[in-house]
Amino acid sequence: MKRSKRIEALDKRPVNLDGYINEWPEMGFAAMRSPYDPVSSIRVQDGKITELDGKKREEFDFIDQFIADYAINIERAEKSMAVPALEIARMIVDIHVSRKEILELVSGITPMRMTEVMGYLNVVELMMGMQKMRARRTPGNQAHITNLKDDPVQIAADAAEGALRGFAEEETTMGVARYAPLSSMALLIGSQVGRPGVLTQCSAEEATELELGIRGLTTYAETLSVYGTEKVFIDGDDTPYSKAFLNSAYASRGLKVRFTSGSGSEVLMGNSEKKSMLYLECRCLYATKGAGSQGIQNGSVSCIGVPGAVPGGIREVIAENLVAALLGLECASSNDQSFSNSDMRRTARTMLQFLPGTDFIFSGYAAEPNYDNMFAGSNFDAEDFDDYNVLQRDMQVDGGLRPVTEEEVIRVRNKAAKAVQAVFKQLGLSPVSDEQVEAVTYAHGSKDTLPRDVTADLMSAEDVLKRGITGVDVVRALAESGYKDVAESVLNMLKQRVVGDYMQTSAILDKEFRVLSGVNTPNDYMGPGTGYRVEGERWEEIKKIPHIIDPRNI
Repeated sequence: MKRSKRIEALDKRPVNLDGYINEWPEMGFAAMRSPYDPVSSIRVQDGKITELDGKKREEFDFIDQFIADYAINIERAEKSMAVPALEIARMIVDIHVSRKEILELVSGITPMRMTEVMGYLNVVELMMGMQKMRARRTPGNQAHITNLKDDPVQIAADAAEGALRGFAEEETTMGVARYAPLSSMALLIGSQVGRPGVLTQCSAEEATELELGIRGLTTYAETLSVYGTEKVFIDGDDTPYSKAFLNSAYASRGLKVRFTSGSGSEVLMGNSEKKSMLYLECRCLYATKGAGSQGIQNGSVSCIGVPGAVPGGIREVIAENLVAALLGLECASSNDQSFSNSDMRRTARTMLQFLPGTDFIFSGYAAEPNYDNMFAGSNFDAEDFDDYNVLQRDMQVDGGLRPVTEEEVIRVRNKAAKAVQAVFKQLGLSPVSDEQVEAVTYAHGSKDTLPRDVTADLMSAEDVLKRGITGVDVVRALAESGYKDVAESVLNMLKQRVVGDYMQTSAILDKEFRVLSGVNTPNDYMGPGTGYRVEGERWEEIKKIPHIIDPRNI
């Protein structure tokens, strides 16, 4: 058959390399609603929930029981459930109804009623809701800091540049898990070189991650995963109760904690129970709230290909972000997993969080080229920094980043690499050569750096654990090496562990180590002319993009 050349051209477009599927509810491929979703309901007897979304208490699985006992305001439940879903949806976008009123109302509704509420909101209304319900007044951003070689010197340099560019949190992980102590140490040092007060985390096996946190080598934890069906939840020998216990273990040692969930995980693991992705994610978010976590990383995250393949799937992603905010949780709204071959599509997906602002627009912007991202690639990476800054300027939106100069980047990368070199020498760890420092100072990614002695690094990483090296040892090593300003910053991060204020909902630290959170700087948006606006000094900062024409030189 003779083909249309236009259709042939369209067939070759990157967007047609993506995978798509129509609804298949029996296997969980339904974004916002499945015919197998339950009917929303609640019954309270003698101060206990005895019916939840069509199930009697004797039929509850452990997620139902946990939600009923810990995640729903029983005193408000029947009153809140008497309010129709459509009315709640309209209140969410009504500028005359405050965030505080909405939080109180929805504290008594069930996961299925929350799913019904989201169903009445289109994408623009979901964004309007997020703008009002975000916990912290100002949006923020989080970076992934990783590389293919697990090179701690490059991690330090990338962390310094990322902090300079405005990331309030930075997270690393490794290809070789045993590198975790060195990666954590390098991330901690580099982040404080770039901008004092940046929070850091190392994604590792939970026992290791907890130990690194207790030792003061990290300041927050993010990988406490929860799931929406019992069969998936127990896959790792977990329950909501074990996650609550782990949450308390971190928090009791002064670490900020954020859980992780996301639509599509139950589909990927073959146990969706025919329910919609949004309903199952609502169950995850209620479990997170009941476990006492201050926040959640959600928005499908590493499972984004699943909702991204079905009709309305990207709408579902912003809906689950909004549900997190409606439950009073900090929302790190994903955007941290590549999901499309289309630049247009990946940008459009990010705009749903970028425009209204979330607590962390990315729960992992790749602050390195994506070939170095050990979290399997991000929706945006280091090659998109200028595009992202121009988008902020185009729309007068605060996306959490700032333009920087080449001189600034070189300076902080070099200082961070030298600081790690000095600390490793002081602590008797694997050496860092001057040539390695020079390479990472000017590198784009690990293709531009020199090889490390992997055997020596792994022996040093093991030595860190055996010798009981802590954040205090890092402070001492920095001070004795002449990096007193960085030592002071790391020490201030350790002091925050004792104070505990950065465990407030949606907390970050500014460069003066002042806490900005949903408690002391809550979102106060109530329509035009209210809430956070990009203006003044911040607007002037956003406008200073590189390659701008100076009219005085024309």
